[in-house]
Amino acid sequence: MIRVWFVVLMVLYNLMFSSTVAGLDNSTVPPFVNIGVLYSFNTSVGRMVKIAVEAAVADINSDPTILGNTKLNLSLQEDSKYRGFLSIAEALQLMATQTVAIIGPQTSTTAHVISHIANELQVPLLSFTATDPTLSSLQFPFFLRTSFNDIFQMTAIADIVSHYGWREVITVYGDDDHGRNGISALGDKLAERRCKISFKAAMTPDATSEEITDVLVQVALAESRIIVLHTSTAWGPKVLSVAKSLGMLQNGYVWIATTFLTSYIDIDSPLSSDEMDNIQGVLTLRMYIPDSKLKRSFISRWTNLTSGKTANGPLGLSTYGIFAYDTIYVLARALDTFLKQGNQITFSSDPKLNQPRGDSLHLDAVKIFNEGNLLRKSIYEVNMTGVTGPFRYTPDGNLANPAYEIINVIGTGTRRVGYWSNYSGLSVIPPETLYSKPPNRSIDNQKLLTVFWPGETTQRPRGWVFPNNGKLLKIGVPRRTSYREFVSQVQSTDTFKGFCIDVFLSAVNLLPYAVPYKFVPYGDGQNNPSNTELVRLITAGVFDAAVGDITITTERTKMVDFTQPFIESGLVVVASVKKTDSNAWAFLTPFTPMMWTVTAIFFLLVGAVVWILEHRLNDDFRGPPKKQVATILW
Repeated sequence: MIRVWFVVLMVLYNLMFSSTVAGLDNSTVPPFVNIGVLYSFNTSVGRMVKIAVEAAVADINSDPTILGNTKLNLSLQEDSKYRGFLSIAEALQLMATQTVAIIGPQTSTTAHVISHIANELQVPLLSFTATDPTLSSLQFPFFLRTSFNDIFQMTAIADIVSHYGWREVITVYGDDDHGRNGISALGDKLAERRCKISFKAAMTPDATSEEITDVLVQVALAESRIIVLHTSTAWGPKVLSVAKSLGMLQNGYVWIATTFLTSYIDIDSPLSSDEMDNIQGVLTLRMYIPDSKLKRSFISRWTNLTSGKTANGPLGLSTYGIFAYDTIYVLARALDTFLKQGNQITFSSDPKLNQPRGDSLHLDAVKIFNEGNLLRKSIYEVNMTGVTGPFRYTPDGNLANPAYEIINVIGTGTRRVGYWSNYSGLSVIPPETLYSKPPNRSIDNQKLLTVFWPGETTQRPRGWVFPNNGKLLKIGVPRRTSYREFVSQVQSTDTFKGFCIDVFLSAVNLLPYAVPYKFVPYGDGQNNPSNTELVRLITAGVFDAAVGDITITTERTKMVDFTQPFIESGLVVVASVKKTDSNAWAFLTPFTPMMWTVTAIFFLLVGAVVWILEHRLNDDFRGPPKKQVATILW
């Protein structure tokens, strides 16, 4: 009975304590929280983001399990130029409305600028399109990326380049923070795989068709045919269109585009036949979102969400739209935790922004969010499953388990040829199925499906050609009068043939990069030239190398480096070969009459010597002369 009363008292105590806490929370929880969105809503990406964000806010405000009675108050601010001074002014307008967080900005260039303001005012910036790797949490602690860092995208591209055995690439990019820093990260990742960027083709973000043509002509003159295009959805398709007109989407070329291309395809789908022709055979990446019920449900809702909002053209759904929807949920759950911990939302003036006399900027309207650092920590602690799948941060401030789809543009659509994940590298299996297994990055485990390259071919492009503007290596070739099987000049031509020439050409064809060269004859063709002098001319700069039956000697090795010898005789015995008939008496062939005579003479001589030494002491060697002769012969 005592135990029963004890349990009843504990239940009553818990109920009273819960009511007290709830009453305390209700007295401090605000009726609404201001959040801002800074995007260029006149672009296709901006229009899609606006719809996704508004849908997420409506869903959260109608769900009492998130934020309780507190509602999200959304403020939309047009980022008219999404770069430069105007972006700063527009960000300040949002922050002057006592905004606790800002969704945006759209570009990395703007993010670099206003992140300094966010640090000062302690207002978190949550962006899913500003993917510049240098927007680190150390320099910009109030910039929080809610999509994948471009460092992982560049790692995926480096793995693709290495997978196909290419060693040099050309990069085409916009010369801004997003382009430069992304390509710098790509260079680091390629270097880890013993590859490199052979040529960086930078363009202004607002380049005209003429400027793009001038840059691509330089790219076409280079030897590498592996081109990585890293830019925005507004500018990238124009580059590919100019490349198509220059014949740079033909057989032999490889184009690898970053995620801008899949966003362009997904948002503006369906593309016209001309637009699809401009991107045939291109490989591109798309941020991977695992299949789930939430994802399928949101995709099915998208048609209704965009109904009546496609006056400027079709508006499809890209991964940026899905990340935009989840970003609002991440912020809402962080605010829910923040408020349940008893925190309040307060603002104070920044003493550093005291308005100077005669100043009309009204900077005193901008306030510091006093609890901004606490909200920032709550965002990093969010661990949820959204439309994009499991969502949580790693200690370095990046999302866990970044992964990409590798897309091949074919015909009137696209085809997924594989996946890349930071856990297992390249694979044809969805990444989430590999997380439960030990990571395996062996070469045999890195696989992709068949790719249709530019020119409608499935054969892996070599990746390089002999450049039109490259320096030709001068290869010295001796004009010999003997042993012409090794090297000789074809009569009345500038070409050479022979075993040494065949070995050289086979070695050049095995190289994964271009080696432009020309054969230069050495000698008058009447006498064998001096190979030592030919070697000396290499050190003098007359020739870059030499090909021929050149013996490796100590004197010559002090002047140049030799390849491994591919012809070596060693010590040999040279004898003439005669064909003779063989029979049972062949062993008598060496016994000539002269040899028989000499043998008989030595036979008698040895017998006489034995008789002289023995007949005085040995009775067997005495007697009649006939007997002694017989003994000698015996």
